Amino acid sequence: KFAMVAPDVQIDDGKGTILISSEEGETEANNHRKLSDFGIRNGTRLQADDFLQDYTLLINVLHSEDLGKDVEFEVVGDTPEKIGPKPSEPTSKNITNGSDDGAQPSTSTGE
Repeated sequence: KFAMVAPDVQIDDGKGTILISSEEGETEANNHRKLSDFGIRNGTRLQADDFLQDYTLLINVLHSEDLGKDVEFEVVGDTPEKIGPKPSEPTSKNITNGSDDGAQPSTSTGE
């Protein structure tokens, strides 16, 4: 849902409990555990980071009894249309030989 490439997810409680790690095998034992096993309940905040994309978001977990049939979760809130590295800003000046003073090369013919 968040288009993360290599996510790290931890509980945002100051203890640093890691739920998902981008390091292979580091949190594999967590795959079959429930969120409640980690003390995650209504109102818990999670922090998700994707170092490869310089992308971080905070997730507020809210319990709901109103989800549709076979719907396990719903993402609500502002999500960017395109997630990924920020495009570099275009340079507005042409720089030649390290000089940006606008001087043009000499065109004399040596006469």
